[in-house]
Amino acid sequence: MKQVVIPRRGPPEVLEVREATDPVARPGTVRIRVHAAGINFSDLLARQGLYPDSPRPPCTVGYELAGVVDAAGPGVTTPRVGDRVIATTKFGGQSELVVVAPGSVFPLPDGWTFEQGAAFPVVYLTAHHMLVRVAAAQRGETVLVHSAAGGVGLAVAELGRILGLRVIGLASPPKHAVLREYGVEPLDSRDPRWFEAARRLRPRGIDIVLDAVGGRSWRYGYELLAPAGRMVCYGASALSEGSRRNLLKLLWRVIRFPRFGPLTLMNDNKSVAGVNLGHIWSEQALLAPQLEALLRYAREGKITPRVDRTFAFAEAAAAHRYIHERRNVGKVLLVP
Repeated sequence: MKQVVIPRRGPPEVLEVREATDPVARPGTVRIRVHAAGINFSDLLARQGLYPDSPRPPCTVGYELAGVVDAAGPGVTTPRVGDRVIATTKFGGQSELVVVAPGSVFPLPDGWTFEQGAAFPVVYLTAHHMLVRVAAAQRGETVLVHSAAGGVGLAVAELGRILGLRVIGLASPPKHAVLREYGVEPLDSRDPRWFEAARRLRPRGIDIVLDAVGGRSWRYGYELLAPAGRMVCYGASALSEGSRRNLLKLLWRVIRFPRFGPLTLMNDNKSVAGVNLGHIWSEQALLAPQLEALLRYAREGKITPRVDRTFAFAEAAAAHRYIHERRNVGKVLLVP
């Protein structure tokens, strides 16, 4: 089989497609022939050597995929060979064949393409976990989300509509038309005074801020919170400006990150939480019910993943650079 491999840390051009031995479905597992695999920002960080959870190079990353079950190990009754499925995996998803436990496999909703299936797990689970489990969003509240035209941002928009939330989204102006299609009130992420525009939209403060940027935006987001407001930090893309690692710039940015002490939080009546989906990816009791709820929304036609673009495995470097340049609106995928 073929895999997209990170042979060493570096720019997108280090990525390679390599041949590997076909995996075998062991007892209690199934093998899936992959038709599409998702790319997430953590994959870019892994390639740069900025994602400590990633295996050491050479390695294959990838948390999500969609395809067809082509083998089942002893003891497995479902899913069955031939089933069209979505699956989650802790790395290794960007391969032609992947072996996983049945508990990580879910039916592909009727009418969805494999590409939509591969675009689904990470961004929708992240959005749902932040809004429902962590921030406990209540109908009528206002949410401010950064990178609103990315996969997670658009998932927040769709879930916000279901939950009865007002969603304000930060993105570059060329992406604002798409945000309006999703019912999002757009703000210009390139405007250094964006937080002032947000305050004008919601003078009493924002109820929930979802921030995957980090750095100064965390400070601004905290200041924007209303009484009893919650900020959820789920990434730090500010650490990865550009496609190459620069340790001096990285250290400087980390030093400048704001700190939120217990006394400050208590006095301000605000909350700051963190979400790293990769660290709870194996917590089936926590995530499986949320994924089932999301699949129910999918069957009801309430959510539909937006696929921006697909790249062949051999074009993985171009796919990474495309995301680095913030060109995507929705999800970027790899196909064998």
